[in-house]
Amino acid sequence: MKPIVKWGAAALLVLVVAGAAVLASRRGAPVQLVAVARTGIVQSVVATGRLNAPARMDIGSEVAATVLEVRVREGDRVKAGDVLLRLSDAEARAALQQARAALTEARGRATQQATVAAPVASQAVVQAQAALTSAERDFQRTRELVAQGFFSQQKLDEARRALDTASSALQSARVQSQANQPGGVERSLAVSRIDQAAAAVEMAQARLARLAVTSPVDAIVLTRSVEPGSMAQPGHVLLSLAAQGGTRIDANVDEKNLRLLTPGMPARAVADAYPGQSFDAQLNYIAPAVDPQRGTVEVRLAVPNPPAFLRPDMTVSVELVGGTKKDALVLPSGAVRDADRQAPWVLLLSGDQALRRPVRLGLRGGNPGRPERGRPGHSADRKGSAR
Repeated sequence: MKPIVKWGAAALLVLVVAGAAVLASRRGAPVQLVAVARTGIVQSVVATGRLNAPARMDIGSEVAATVLEVRVREGDRVKAGDVLLRLSDAEARAALQQARAALTEARGRATQQATVAAPVASQAVVQAQAALTSAERDFQRTRELVAQGFFSQQKLDEARRALDTASSALQSARVQSQANQPGGVERSLAVSRIDQAAAAVEMAQARLARLAVTSPVDAIVLTRSVEPGSMAQPGHVLLSLAAQGGTRIDANVDEKNLRLLTPGMPARAVADAYPGQSFDAQLNYIAPAVDPQRGTVEVRLAVPNPPAFLRPDMTVSVELVGGTKKDALVLPSGAVRDADRQAPWVLLLSGDQALRRPVRLGLRGGNPGRPERGRPGHSADRKGSAR
C-alpha cells in the first residue's frame, strides 16, 4: 500500500489501499491521508552490537604452592598492582632471611678487611723492611769478620740465608698489603662476595614476590576458579581478568546504510541490561569490506567514559547520529517510491487524479523522511520512513 501525495494548499498525501494507480483512485478505493509536515529531523543509523573489552587475560601461578588467600571475587574491579591471591610462602621467607644473613656476613667481612686486615698488612710491611735492614747489616758485618779470620765461612753462609729470608718476607708482606688496598685482590674478593650475597637476596625476594599474585593492569575480575587451600600449578588458570580502558562496541550495520557512516560520528549507546542508562560512544572504525553472507559492514565505536555497570560481551543498542535539520519538510518513507534509486517519486492527488511527481530527498532516518522541495500539509503516515 503506497500513499498518494497532493502538493497544494493542503499538500495532502493519500495512501492508496487497493493499489497505487490513478484508476484505483477513480473507483473510490479507500485511501488514508498523510501530510507533509515541517519539523526537526535527525539522520541516524541504528545497530546492535556487543561490548568488547580491550584485553582479556588469564592469571596463574609461576610456582607450585598452596593457595593461602584469595582476595577478589567475580565482578570486582582491581587496580594495577593489587594483590589478587597469596600462596604459601613460609619456605620463601626462610630463604630470604638466610640470604639476608649471608649478605650481612659478607659486608661484615669486607668491613673487617678494610679496617683491620689492611692496616695489619701495612704494619707487616714496615716490620719486614726493618728485619731486612737488620739482616743486611748482619750479613755485611759477618762478611768483614770472615775476611779478617774471626768467623768461619759457615757463619757467612748462615748470615746470607737470613738475608734471603728477610728479603722474601718483605716481598710477601708487600704483596699482602697491596691485596688489602682498594683495588687489590682481597678487597675485590670482599666486594664480589657482597655482590653475590646481594644478588641472592634479590632472587629470594623475587621468589617471595611471585607468591603474591597481583593484577598487571586495571581490570574487572571475570572468573575465579581457585579457593584457599587448593594447589596452584604453573600453567593452570586461577583468575580471568578484563582490562579496563579503551572499551569499545563491535557492531554490524546494514550495507545500505554505509553511505551514512563517517569516522568520528557521535553515537548514543544503551546496554540491554540497563535500558534507562545511555552513554556516549564514537565511531572510529569502518571495515573496508562488506560481509557477503549477511550484507553487513563491521563498525567499531570507542566508549571514552564507560559506565561502571558495563561488562564484557554485553548486548548494546547503538544509534549513530548523522546530519540534523531543525526546520524540514518531512514525510513517511512509505509515501516515497523508489527511495533508494536515482529518481524517487510520489503520487500527487490533483482533483480526482493521482499524478506521478518526482521528489528530491534530503536526510533519511528511522522515522519521517525529508523531501527537499514541497509544502507542509495537515497529517502524515508514521509507518516507516526515508529521510
